[in-house]
Amino acid sequence: MMVRKSVFSVIALVFFMLGCSSDNNTNDEGANGGKDSFDRKALLTNIADNIAIPAYQKFSEDITALKASTSNFVTTANASNLVALRQSWITAYTSWQSVGMFQIGKAEELSLRNFMNVYPVTVSDIESNVTSGSYDLTSVTKQDEQGFGALDYLLNGLSDTDAGIVEFYTTNPNASGYKKYISDLVNRMDDLTKQVLADWKNGYRDTFVNNNGSSATSSLDKIVNDFIFHYEKHFRAAKIGIPAGVFSGTPLDTKVEAFYKKDVSKALFNTSLTALQDFFNGKHFASTTTGESLKTYLDFLNTIKNGENLSLLINNQFEASKKKAASLDNDLSNQVRSNNTLMLETYEELQKNVVLLKVDMLQAISVSVDYVDADGD
Repeated sequence: MMVRKSVFSVIALVFFMLGCSSDNNTNDEGANGGKDSFDRKALLTNIADNIAIPAYQKFSEDITALKASTSNFVTTANASNLVALRQSWITAYTSWQSVGMFQIGKAEELSLRNFMNVYPVTVSDIESNVTSGSYDLTSVTKQDEQGFGALDYLLNGLSDTDAGIVEFYTTNPNASGYKKYISDLVNRMDDLTKQVLADWKNGYRDTFVNNNGSSATSSLDKIVNDFIFHYEKHFRAAKIGIPAGVFSGTPLDTKVEAFYKKDVSKALFNTSLTALQDFFNGKHFASTTTGESLKTYLDFLNTIKNGENLSLLINNQFEASKKKAASLDNDLSNQVRSNNTLMLETYEELQKNVVLLKVDMLQAISVSVDYVDADGD
């Protein structure tokens, strides 16, 4: 009798577990070890060929244009060339928003993001470098003295007027130091970018695509972690949360991106938000065409949360974030000072997608978080 009861208990438990799996509406294999039949290689191919490489190609072209504008300004430092250089900086900075999430391969090796876009910069160290003419831009201790943030200061923060800025490169006692430093910064940005693009084109693309397994070191696991880490730390926190005082308890209006230019910080935020959503949806760079993506992966697994497709919930939250951010001032520093509540509300909308992406999506596609979370979900 005890044996028969045990058998019935086991059978009942099996049916109970199957019932739970069915209620969850998530492909059972996909939730257990990433052994589902989704074509991961097709997803990686789409990322490499249609998103990452074209985005880096455009970024490299814009950095080359920035280098040319810098050379023109250094040769003939006048207001007209300053305006042209500033526009080249804005164009390249905008392009950066589409590649910042791809910290994999050579970009990871070079710590590209940290050398390109640390902000706020340390002005006293920049001025010391200009004065001494001696600095090692490859040192990790110099990351807050270069990149787009340093160019922001050198092109927009030296004076309140264009004429005043030009004086630093013409009549200032150390004009040659300013010219040398801005040239060195742009040359390094150009060199780093070319290294990363060349690596993608000359071998890493195939390595990335063919590493299509489901281990922690597979390309999909790594790129998905990079995507979420970028969204959480370098987008949600850096662009909105830190200036709004989410982590410090005190608003920090000087810590916005492009602080000295002032009126482009919202535009950079919007470009980054769109790039992140486009990546999720597998949208080809500078195109309306889409391919295999995190969205199609979730749809393949029939991933449901609260009765709705998880991919739809994620896209709806991207749209909700855009809608909330639409009312932000073009100058996020001014937004912090004038109405920080809207910054905090924008942060909360962005935060909702951290949970959907980092918890629900990762569980569905069987990817584990590979970075330390310092501020929670």
